[in-house]
Parts: sequence; structure tokens; C-alpha cells
Amino acid sequence: MTIVYSTAVKNSRLNVVRDAIDGGSGAGYIEICTAAYASVLATIPLSNPCSSGAAAGVLILTTPATDTSADNTGTAAIARIKDSNGTVVCDGLTVGTTGSNINLSSVGITATDSVSITSAAITHG
Repeated sequence: MTIVYSTAVKNSRLNVVRDAIDGGSGAGYIEICTAAYASVLATIPLSNPCSSGAAAGVLILTTPATDTSADNTGTAAIARIKDSNGTVVCDGLTVGTTGSNINLSSVGITATDSVSITSAAITHG
């Protein structure tokens, strides 16, 4: 049987994620990658704090956030969030133009171009 958490517990768990993202010596960041993390396309710094907190089982990250010069060229397929020390806080985030954890204006990224997150959210399962 699937475990079901109350909204208050979901919010508390997601706020622990927020605190972990902000837990390093500076702001955390998102790495936008090709499939299977084969190549990091863009590294996008987050605000510190990265969110005002979870509500209704969703942690919405502060956006827009931008990498002014993408690292590589490719198609964005997956993302991970690290704290400022480079420790992975969460990975397996979906990337797309709408309806994903991390939404960009385009998933086609070209090295040295600017890459902006239009919206970003982690939903508790």
C-alpha cells in the first residue's frame, strides 16, 4: 500500500529540502544536463534563500534564474540541484518548456547562450 502524507508533513519535508539547498556557504544551483547527466549544459545559480517555503505539497523555487553563458551545446533532458558546496540535494528533475520540474523557454541549449529558468518546482509525491 502506498504511504500517504498529510499536506503539513509534505510541506515540512520539502522545507528540509529547501534548507539543504541553502545549507552551504552560499546559494545553491541547478545543473541542466543532457540525458543520463552525460553533459552539463548550464549551471544556474539560485537565490538564497531559494524559496519562501513549501505550500500545498509543492516547493516553488524563486525564478527567474539565469546562466548568462551556457557551458555546452545539447538538448536539456534532466536536472539536479546542488548546494553551494557541490553536494547533490536532489536529482532526477524533469526538464521541459511546460509541466516539468524545471521549465525553460527552450530545451535546445547552445554553448555561451543565456539560459533562463521560467519556473521551477518540486512536488512531494
